[in-house]
Amino acid sequence: MAKAKRRRRAGFTRLSRQRQATIPVKVLGESGLVPGEELRVRADGPGRVVLEREQEWWEPWVGALPGFMTQEELQELRREWDR
Repeated sequence: MAKAKRRRRAGFTRLSRQRQATIPVKVLGESGLVPGEELRVRADGPGRVVLEREQEWWEPWVGALPGFMTQEELQELRREWDR
């Protein structure tokens, strides 16, 4: 007789024997994380694990100099980067 597979509850995951967990697709979408990203893992108290994308060193400074560049200049710079 085949074992019945238990259905998982939405938003929940289970640790495997290899200590691996699958992150639900909906949670990934809401977080903006994509497969292959490197994440920092840290414990945040009993029963709580936090996964974080490492912030780039420059991200806190984005927008610190309003008016430094016009919107058009910024768009041109982005087009150059994409080439």
